[in-house]
Amino acid sequence: MSARIHPSAIVEDGARLGADVVVGPFCHVGPQVELGDGCELVSHVVIAGHTTIGARTKIFSFAALGHPPQDFKYKGEPNRLIVGADCIIRESVTMNPGTPHGGLETRVGDRCFLLAYSHVAHDCRLGDGVVLTNNVMLGGHTEIGDHAIIGGGAGLHQRVRIGAYAFVGGMSAIEQDVIPYGMALGNRARLAGLNIIGLRRRGFSRESIHDLRRAYRLLFAPEGTLEERLEDVEQAYGGHAQVAEILAFIRARGDRSVLTPKDGAD
Repeated sequence: MSARIHPSAIVEDGARLGADVVVGPFCHVGPQVELGDGCELVSHVVIAGHTTIGARTKIFSFAALGHPPQDFKYKGEPNRLIVGADCIIRESVTMNPGTPHGGLETRVGDRCFLLAYSHVAHDCRLGDGVVLTNNVMLGGHTEIGDHAIIGGGAGLHQRVRIGAYAFVGGMSAIEQDVIPYGMALGNRARLAGLNIIGLRRRGFSRESIHDLRRAYRLLFAPEGTLEERLEDVEQAYGGHAQVAEILAFIRARGDRSVLTPKDGAD
């Protein structure tokens, strides 16, 4: 089935629309936009720039995707915004493409859920299944791992990394990296343990969760240096896939330090 375009919508020459695409009332699709099969723009959606939207993604009213980065250093270089398949992008969401300082690309994975008024800045990388709740603000160059959840009104500093399956509480201000499977709360945020509820909902076994808890307590114990504790955790739990992921995340050392508990790993 060919695309269905409302008479009030504008689809500029050069735009590529897959099969069964729906472009609702008063939408504007730019000449370098590509919409995958089954995409739906509900109404009043504006998609600009060199933007690719994956199959079956649904975008709601007043979302604005692909406009130039909000960065004084950006001088009009060719860039991209890539959004994966089966995403839900709610009202007034904004996403910006990349800059020369971040590979000229912003990328959002498959099956992501971006609630109303959330913002994805330039050069961000979001994995699969990421949830941004209402009014979440991502600074430039933010990286978010698969299935992480960011609570409503949270603000993430530029170049922060959020590990896979992590949880950031609502209204939190995040200035440091959050380990995979971790839970961050507060303004300014501290590490508040592991995302146990999220792990259970995702089907992690009881044994895996217990091993993660033991490794977490050892990793953030008050004795020794972080490097020494990393070695201790690797020796004790290095064969555990999720623990190995946490160790690799810390050793990758991004631009920010790693978020730690306020009063030890209770």
